[in-house]
Amino acid sequence: MADTILPKKVKKKQKIDPEIGVGLNWKTVRNQKQLIMMSFPIVIYVLIFNYVPIWGWLMAFQNYRPALPFSKQQWVGLKHFKFLFQDDTFLTVLRNTLAMSIINLVLGFATAILLALLLNEIKVRFWKRSIQTISYLPHFLSWIIAAGIVATSLSIDDGIVNQLLMKLHIIKEPVMWLSEGKYFWGIVGLSNVWKEVGWNTIIYLAAITSIDPSLYESAGIDGANRYQKILYVTLPGIKSTFIILLIMNVGHILDAGFEIQYLLGNGLVVDWSQTIDIFVLKYGIALGNYSLATAAGIFKTVVSIVLILIANSTAKRLGEERLI
Repeated sequence: MADTILPKKVKKKQKIDPEIGVGLNWKTVRNQKQLIMMSFPIVIYVLIFNYVPIWGWLMAFQNYRPALPFSKQQWVGLKHFKFLFQDDTFLTVLRNTLAMSIINLVLGFATAILLALLLNEIKVRFWKRSIQTISYLPHFLSWIIAAGIVATSLSIDDGIVNQLLMKLHIIKEPVMWLSEGKYFWGIVGLSNVWKEVGWNTIIYLAAITSIDPSLYESAGIDGANRYQKILYVTLPGIKSTFIILLIMNVGHILDAGFEIQYLLGNGLVVDWSQTIDIFVLKYGIALGNYSLATAAGIFKTVVSIVLILIANSTAKRLGEERLI
């Protein structure tokens, strides 16, 4: 029987990352030093512009005065946070922000998915490319220009919306769309759809192109028509993309916007048009109350983080794709 030859030295067991299955050691770091060095500018940028400014959150717990050094500021605890939630104006602003965010979220997802499905059904490449290009061109317009187009279209003098509705006998006389609060949320939602639907469609079209064509062939052999292929092949194929984007957008539920509300808003619809960002500008920065503005910003950030974690946890429990 041959003698068993044992190694003189047993190597130390290497630590294995369960996610990637690769040993974590300094040799790996040295082999990837070029990638690490390339990432340094991005890391430094993030640290300087995303993490260093966080020290400014301390202003929310002070009666901050720019003329005084930081060590001599008056600490007031949660005074500004209590003021926010006891102020009727802020509660109205919070209502407006949530309402417009939800409208933008629902309309944005519904229209982007619908347009992606319709574009995917167009077989003539020229028409498909043309429609896609036309639909995402408004994304490149600034909100200054976009708001001007919206205001002109809704004008009571020669606005195309009033003219068209009167020609169709839906209304008898021009409507002052931007002077009545009950129309404002809908105008903001439709304006966002017009400006962003084409751009939002791009990622869904990319997800659709990654679906295995054999699935459509199998569905056709089984007798599925065009609508059934959309329902049982296309939609399930883009579900993971939809879930990821939904989680990311839920974190921005308090970012209803600033530009369009500020540009289209006026004194007649102020109770419907103001968002948290406009509140911060008018009652915080413009009046020099930086502590109140910081408190409102912290509230937005904390709510966003909590919502992302809740949405991610819910997706995990349902067995769907998630961010973390």
